[in-house]
Amino acid sequence: MDPLEEEFVAFVRARQRALVRAAFLICGDHHVAQDLVQEALTKLAHHWERVRTGSPEGFVRRIVYRDAVSRWRKVGRERPHDIRDDVLTRVHDAKHGQDPVESWISGADMRDALAQLPPRQRAVLVLRYYEDQSEVQIADYLGISTGTVKSQAHRALVTMGGLVANLAPATPGEGDER
Repeated sequence: MDPLEEEFVAFVRARQRALVRAAFLICGDHHVAQDLVQEALTKLAHHWERVRTGSPEGFVRRIVYRDAVSRWRKVGRERPHDIRDDVLTRVHDAKHGQDPVESWISGADMRDALAQLPPRQRAVLVLRYYEDQSEVQIADYLGISTGTVKSQAHRALVTMGGLVANLAPATPGEGDER
């Protein structure tokens, strides 16, 4: 294997799991997430020599996001709930282990709330709070301005606060009888 191939394989091994988790949060379906990442990595392989010294992860994330939006537009936002999805999620989690953030994110309330957000807002929240990316990185990944990242995050958090009651942060003084 030549050095470029070895470098690409190392990148895929190091980042594939995190990319699939983020794609899952963006699209809400493990199988679709795996397909999105696989397709993005295939595109990355074709451009590896050019992209490898820049931001290959940004390249992949941008493709995943745009392909997820394209799929969403084609299929629509409605996705019938199937009990098998919950079973598959539990089997996947048990097989691969789950960190505390994944446990929180994988809750039904959180998944349902994320699914109700427009794709860009969902992507911004996933990248910012789950993947811990900076506003500048998110803007680069999604091809939008930093101001748009901030406004989309704000709108998404307001919406999420209304959808999931326990997400609303308690502010000092509210309900505090000290």
